[in-house]
Amino acid sequence: MSEGTDTKPKITIRRIGGYLHRVVPIADKSGQVLSYVLNPLMVEFRTRDVLQVAVGAALLAIPVSLTEEAWRLGETLPVANTLGILGISLIFIAVFVYFNFYRAHFRGNGFEFIKRVVGTYLIAFLVVALILTLIRKCPWGVDNVLALKRIVIVAFPAAMSGTLSDTIK
Repeated sequence: MSEGTDTKPKITIRRIGGYLHRVVPIADKSGQVLSYVLNPLMVEFRTRDVLQVAVGAALLAIPVSLTEEAWRLGETLPVANTLGILGISLIFIAVFVYFNFYRAHFRGNGFEFIKRVVGTYLIAFLVVALILTLIRKCPWGVDNVLALKRIVIVAFPAAMSGTLSDTIK
């Protein structure tokens, strides 16, 4: 191989089996491709991801929803602090998702990033709302603010576990 020529095979992005993959060629010294390594690109928020987030959110939502401390915290925590918890939840999800899925592929995938972050939080929020409603700790119609505060408080750890479970492929 002479200087100035670049025979190194290029890394490409291809859709395989309906999912995006980074195709990395493995070449010998002469540049002859011997094999390929497929790395899934997890930049699309698909149905499978939604289900993983829901199950992961339930993993922590169930035990935390059953604690009296979470119920009482919802009663005593000011709305501003509850909104702060909601904001911190979104920030933590966004940072984790960015560094695990989008760091090298953010350009062109900004909408998918936002969809994954907001979708992850909303799924966790809905899982928690369902659980707290079923155990009758969301006083809907009587004190909606208390119901929402309890959901936001429990959704914080639930969203984190949902985000972590989304990384499993």
